[in-house]
Amino acid sequence: MNSTPIAILAGGLSTRMRPLTDAIPKSMLSVHGRPFLAHQIDYLRAQGLRRIVVCAGHLGEQVSGYFGSTLEYSFDGPVALGTAGAIRRALPLLGERFFVIYGDSWLPTDFSAVLRAFKSSGAAALMTVYRNQNRWGRSNVWFDGERIRVYDKTNPIPEMQHIDYGLSLFSVSAFHQTPPASEFDLAQVFDRLLNAGDLVAHEVHDRFYEIGSPAGLEEFAHDFQ
Repeated sequence: MNSTPIAILAGGLSTRMRPLTDAIPKSMLSVHGRPFLAHQIDYLRAQGLRRIVVCAGHLGEQVSGYFGSTLEYSFDGPVALGTAGAIRRALPLLGERFFVIYGDSWLPTDFSAVLRAFKSSGAAALMTVYRNQNRWGRSNVWFDGERIRVYDKTNPIPEMQHIDYGLSLFSVSAFHQTPPASEFDLAQVFDRLLNAGDLVAHEVHDRFYEIGSPAGLEEFAHDFQ
């Protein structure tokens, strides 16, 4: 685990959290006196992860100013790159195999079990899925217990009872077709890999939390305490 990097996607504008995020990046919102990202990093390190790369964009200098050299950073630059574009830019820091997580997500699961599943699969990517049944966000995955049949964030169908949990593993080859220095979404990468038979799933069983909405931030702060 300590040799596998993790990229934290923390470059979005977070329009749902305005006006708070007009002056502070979402990942730096305070939860019990500390930035959410500080709690998240503590948790990742407790899982055995040591190499943490923050993919930063909007107000990202606040992240590097707070954490300094304890983390590594990859900045979007003058143009927002989207989730996949940000990962593509960070590849020199990530190596051959790496985790990806969102900077507004709290995911209470066993990261080492996810890594074992990925290594045994031989696939280019792994998506963790959770049987959500539209309880916390809209379900977007048709998972039949063994594999992902459909993944679609915009066109739900009744068979979609699971949701993309927000923790993924990739080999560097998954991003070879992602154009450099351009805006590109991670959903496009998943879609291509799924169609190529190069995406596997790992089901997790503990609900996720998110701080991307006022209600989500309030709920996480309450349960975290």
